[in-house]
Amino acid sequence: MEDQKQVITRFAPSPTGYLHIGGVRTALFNWLYAKNNNGKFLLRIEDTDRERSSQDSIKVILDGLNWLNLDYDEEPIYQHQNINRHIEIANLLLKNGKAYKCWATEEELSLMREEAKKNGLPIKYNGMWRNKESGESEKNKPFVLRFKAPLKGETIVHDKVQGNVSFLNENFDDFVILRSDSTPTYMLSVVVDDHDMNVSHIIRGDDHLTNAAKQKQIYESLNWKVPVFSHISLIHGSDGAKLSKRHGALGIDSYKKEGYLPEAMKNYLLRLGWSHGDKEIFSQEEMIKLFSLKNIGKSSSRLDIEKLKNINNHYIKNTYEKDLLVIIKKSEKTLSKVQEKSILKILPEIKKSSKTIVDIIASLSFIIKERPIKLNEDSKKILTLEAKKNIEKIKKMLQTLDTWDTSNIEQLLKDFSISEELKFKDIALPLRAILTGTLSSPSIYNILDCLGKDEVIKRINDIL
Repeated sequence: MEDQKQVITRFAPSPTGYLHIGGVRTALFNWLYAKNNNGKFLLRIEDTDRERSSQDSIKVILDGLNWLNLDYDEEPIYQHQNINRHIEIANLLLKNGKAYKCWATEEELSLMREEAKKNGLPIKYNGMWRNKESGESEKNKPFVLRFKAPLKGETIVHDKVQGNVSFLNENFDDFVILRSDSTPTYMLSVVVDDHDMNVSHIIRGDDHLTNAAKQKQIYESLNWKVPVFSHISLIHGSDGAKLSKRHGALGIDSYKKEGYLPEAMKNYLLRLGWSHGDKEIFSQEEMIKLFSLKNIGKSSSRLDIEKLKNINNHYIKNTYEKDLLVIIKKSEKTLSKVQEKSILKILPEIKKSSKTIVDIIASLSFIIKERPIKLNEDSKKILTLEAKKNIEKIKKMLQTLDTWDTSNIEQLLKDFSISEELKFKDIALPLRAILTGTLSSPSIYNILDCLGKDEVIKRINDIL
């Protein structure tokens, strides 16, 4: 554990769309690090873009964190509510000579960009108002506040994942901290909020590494303590390209709808960039106990849906049937008590090979279907006159079966196939077709057992 008073981490998403799985991994790492150090994990909604921010997106964020059981300490902080504080600090920087007013026009800024392009130089503001006093012509004209960035030397970000990363100050420009409409920019707001929230550790994507250098300059200009930075590699697609929808779902809500368990998602996302030897499966207690920044790798992680499915299958197999039924009922809201009983009976068999909850529901469809069962084309073809005669004989034998369980059902069907000199599939396939409407389903013994004698006889009578 870190040798300091209290570790405070934060997750700071923008509510402008879905909750990206990359963001979820960031939240998970922050949550785990706080838990590992008996610290606090805070949530800040960065909603300063009022036009793009929406209540629906905020709900998606809160629902996603709740689904994954990533509980945050204290009430969520909404960044737009801190705007007066951000403006106060911008004016403090101005007062202390760490920022200045800039009246550069759009035309002048455009000309700077064109000149830089023409000369093959980095596109940046040239500091034309850095040491210039305003005159009468600027009076009552709109201006922006720019941070007076250091011109020489370098800014070093001491990063727990990336190591010490140096940035030449000459490559930075005097970035805007307050727009002409007096709204603060992201760069300033983040620093002020993190300071006021007493954030000690910032864990986020490495696309923010350059921002960290600029933010460090703001911290130092205010004589504030700089947080410990940890910039983690982004998640890429299976082909190494930037993650996009063609690689799989991007929003965590989609994975929930597709039937992944929250425990599996956490386990999988943990292993995207973090490792503890060759261990793949971690309980939540193990995650918290073992998580450390030093075991986060620098290289990009690749989204592997098949691996996620295998991990999900592990968690499905180790979930109690009654708990799985609770999840199933969220999708299938009209299950009868008889159907629930049938589902609980066959779940131990079905869950062994199911990769998602959606797979389980598909395998259970023969229970959920309404009578009379509709047969698909392949099932219709297999129900020849001879097959129906055999099923009629089997029905009569089933009606006399005293103890209804898989072993007795199996013995009955095998005895019948031997006595009638039939291949087992010649009775199993027609029976499966009648009971489920398809030719692919769980074991025929399990189907009969979970449906129960009365339902089996009714379904056979419906078709025959």
